[in-house]
Amino acid sequence: MCGEIKKRFLLLYGTQQGQSKAISEEIGQQAEHHGFTADIYSLKDFKKFNLETERDPVVIVISTTGTGDPPDAAIRFLKEIQNKEHPVDYFANLKYAVLALGDSEYTYFCNGGKIIDWRLQELGAKHFYETGYADDCVGLELVVDPWIEGLWTALHSEFIPRTEKKNTDHMKNMSTEKPATDEVPENLELRIQAINLEHSVLPKYSLAENTGSESNRVIKPSLLHSGSLLSQSNLNVPVLPSPYLDVCVLESEGQSTDLSLLYPEEKIFNISIIQAKELTSADAVKTVLMLELDISNTSAEFQPGDSFSIICPNPHEEVEMLLEKLTLAEKRDCQVHLGVKLGTKKKGASVPGYIPEGCSLQFIFTWCLEIRAVPKKAMIRALVEHTSNAAEKRRLQELCSKQGGSDYNHFIRDNSISILDLLNVFPSCSPPLNLLIATGNTGVKQQKISSPQKAICFCEVHIPQNPKLEHLPKLQARPYSAASSPLYHPGKVHIVFTVVELPTCPDRPAPRKGVCTGWLAELVSHMYDTAELKKDFPPKISIFARPSTSFHLPRDPSVPILMVGPGTGIAPFIGFLQHREKLKEQNKERIFGDTWLFFGCRSHENEYLFRQELRHFTDSGVLTHLKVCFSRDPPINAGVVSPKYVQDFLKICSSDIAKVLTKENGSIYVCGDAKNMAKDVNDALANILCMELNMDKLEAINTLAVLRDQKCYLQDVWS
Repeated sequence: MCGEIKKRFLLLYGTQQGQSKAISEEIGQQAEHHGFTADIYSLKDFKKFNLETERDPVVIVISTTGTGDPPDAAIRFLKEIQNKEHPVDYFANLKYAVLALGDSEYTYFCNGGKIIDWRLQELGAKHFYETGYADDCVGLELVVDPWIEGLWTALHSEFIPRTEKKNTDHMKNMSTEKPATDEVPENLELRIQAINLEHSVLPKYSLAENTGSESNRVIKPSLLHSGSLLSQSNLNVPVLPSPYLDVCVLESEGQSTDLSLLYPEEKIFNISIIQAKELTSADAVKTVLMLELDISNTSAEFQPGDSFSIICPNPHEEVEMLLEKLTLAEKRDCQVHLGVKLGTKKKGASVPGYIPEGCSLQFIFTWCLEIRAVPKKAMIRALVEHTSNAAEKRRLQELCSKQGGSDYNHFIRDNSISILDLLNVFPSCSPPLNLLIATGNTGVKQQKISSPQKAICFCEVHIPQNPKLEHLPKLQARPYSAASSPLYHPGKVHIVFTVVELPTCPDRPAPRKGVCTGWLAELVSHMYDTAELKKDFPPKISIFARPSTSFHLPRDPSVPILMVGPGTGIAPFIGFLQHREKLKEQNKERIFGDTWLFFGCRSHENEYLFRQELRHFTDSGVLTHLKVCFSRDPPINAGVVSPKYVQDFLKICSSDIAKVLTKENGSIYVCGDAKNMAKDVNDALANILCMELNMDKLEAINTLAVLRDQKCYLQDVWS
């Protein structure tokens, strides 16, 4: 044993909602099969490991939260390594690899991983394996699975004796070496964006042509039927994970359950909706509602820019249909007992904490599980085993296979297909209850399945399986920005939301509303005309506060502010303006900076939210500059091009915006859609700086990154 190299590596994770932790545990379990030992720590426990003295390889799995921030658990670690007193060779002996998780619908994709990656390189660390950028927008597994597969080869290479390794070092990680210092922008966040690494995005499905001798007809695939090419292909599908939960439906009736048990870490308030108002006209494309919530008898506190999360149920009719599909409708009120299977090999196996002990089956499907969640491939693989029809079984195998990735994206992910939709389309599928509640146990294998036209044979190869937290995840509370100021409406808080309408598709012909917005709209549907709820029986909802870390008015009121909020993105800015008005009333001698609001909607007549309030703020001088655009209205003056979107108005006011941001040290706030608007606004701001200050694009991006780092460029966006 003397002199033997111990194949150990350090595995660190930074997680916000558990995905990075789950993936790290998967890597740790696979390590044993590849001859390694992984020491696993959360980045929040940074005092338990020492990267400065670490000589074994280090693997870091880290997610991104908010609009590009590291997870809360990694903040202290990040502050530690960003210490400016560290010399440039502080981590000279460190060899590491990073798997970054993110969502490309947000501007700062995988920013949490990129920040740590670049800082380690600044301090002399070197990659032993290329960085992986996993995109939740198209499916984390598209990058996670092959990245983990390649990790073992890279680790084995690190443990090859130095004499054997000398001639192969130059072949490894050529694309991941640190760029020359003069090629890297000075600001860290700019470096992160300047990387511009590509991540895998599956192409949209196009109609496939049957090239067989019998026919040249075009095959139009669907969720139930594949095109001819895929139907004749060999498939690589994940091996069936081992269940680790015992789920038993008892004869006794489920206990009454307090919703606060779903969020034990939060202070839950049961409050009344005391007023509701429809902000859009009957002819509007979308319905926008404002609710006034009574928090006077609670300890809830907030300031403009904070939000409140609403605990909402799944639609009753969908819960009932799902119970019918599972042949459990007659047991809806029965108590459910969950326990970990004896002898399970799953590390850290436990009963999901978001399912209260002793609750009923109906409570679980109504309040605990996100039944609208798009099924992951691991879940579809599990459904295969409970499908009796051969054709349906084959199609489910295709949808969870590597070869069927495009079909999975097009027919399931893009159409927001749910487990109920799948059971409707595949009627011979009848999964057990524990499949929907449990997570799949991790594994390291994948099956190969030949095409139906060929002899059926199975073989197993060592390919990592996608680790996921659960088949049906926790039903999350929905956050909404406060659209009021506690100074303006003491004891109350306003929220504003669009009633989400999910479009139909061939596999879901019935329209659906958003889980939370549809439920809220139904709660107050009887009072749209009166704008006053019956005082005796106002509807009640459960909420908890979500304070923002930075999306607040500047402490110095003399600082000018730019607010960009199309649609319901205007909500927090109404709170800002109400707050400013009250502060001015309290101290008339105080100096207040200019306030700019860029608001956009489809139609002046139908969707101009808070029109009267904005006129009032403008007349009182609280709102200095109001810029409103309407994307669907014709130009007011014939032949004159009117701005259609907020980013167009930003360009029209480019000189003022550049002055506010760079000479007056102002702040800019952006609230609304992350997928399109936030990116377009960011691009518009960069172009404005280029045009007004004669910057090149790199300098402009760097300037915006500095503003963001200084909390002068703030975003509150959603997908």
